[in-house]
Amino acid sequence: MKLHELSPAAGSTKAPKRIGRGAGSGTGKTAGKGHKGQNARSGGGVRPGFEGGQMPLQRRIPKRGFNNIFATNYAIVNVSDLNKFEDGAVVDTAALKEAGLVKKVMDGVKVLGNGELTKKLTVCAAKFSATAKEKIEKAGGKAEVK
Repeated sequence: MKLHELSPAAGSTKAPKRIGRGAGSGTGKTAGKGHKGQNARSGGGVRPGFEGGQMPLQRRIPKRGFNNIFATNYAIVNVSDLNKFEDGAVVDTAALKEAGLVKKVMDGVKVLGNGELTKKLTVCAAKFSATAKEKIEKAGGKAEVK
């Protein structure tokens, strides 16, 4: 088979509608656009969402919510996830990222107290919940805020 012999499968393509090609074609004269009006003109028609001058839906509906640009967003890690590390390891943001527990370190990492910790670890994070700190220290480790 050569490049010039390639063709689409039978019935998979359809010839385009040839509009404005004479009275006998069925779509001659006005080319399927009717008589006059905005849609008959070249470049005519209205943009998506335009309602003829009526106040459009996207402007009639009330705005909701508020996005605080000063909020601190923490990447969250649970205490149970820290069992992935070896005993006596120092767990910081770089180690968490390398282990795949954190994808994106936003304004730091916050450790939450969900689950149990069985290993003695030194955890360095931006923030700890009270239960997380308690569980890390109960397992013999240290919770360091940095």
